[in-house]
Amino acid sequence: MAYHEYMIGVDEVGRGAWAGPLLVVAARAKLHLELPEGLTDSKMLTQKQKEQFYEQLLIVCDFGEGWVEVEEINELGLAACLRIGVGRALTNLGAESDEEICIDGKVNMADDSYTQAYARVGADISEPVVSAASVYAKVKRDKYMWKLHYRMPNYGFKENVGYGTTKHIEALKKFGVTNQHRKTFKPIMELL
Repeated sequence: MAYHEYMIGVDEVGRGAWAGPLLVVAARAKLHLELPEGLTDSKMLTQKQKEQFYEQLLIVCDFGEGWVEVEEINELGLAACLRIGVGRALTNLGAESDEEICIDGKVNMADDSYTQAYARVGADISEPVVSAASVYAKVKRDKYMWKLHYRMPNYGFKENVGYGTTKHIEALKKFGVTNQHRKTFKPIMELL
């Protein structure tokens, strides 16, 4: 798939998780390189496909990561943290103020200094470079949560990667809320 216009694509992972950080990723295809065929939103891919695309994307794209830790989410709230994550991702990518930036979602979370930034619902499917950001973000955050699983094996982070599941709820009731849980999220607040 030929990449057009060399715009930046932005997507996040971990927005609805009960535990672990939020990760926003900004992706830009490298000049004269093509994104892999079949690239789409990470939610539509198997784990094996995500891993394969991830390895290919490391060659053809540059990425900027915008990690937002649990403490920040608890203190500032998710909306503010999404904006912070977008800012960090664009800064880490070295985005220029006049570059075209397509952000997956309903709301443009970029700072006003990025004059060509806009939001588009479903961009993680319709825009290949946003799909690249989606896949990269998902693989990176999953790996983070898998490492966290070995520090906190009772919560099943290897399977649920911090999202709400029946087993996760059972573990919270049995073992309590950790410093990796988002205490401002309703299911966690109810357990405190």
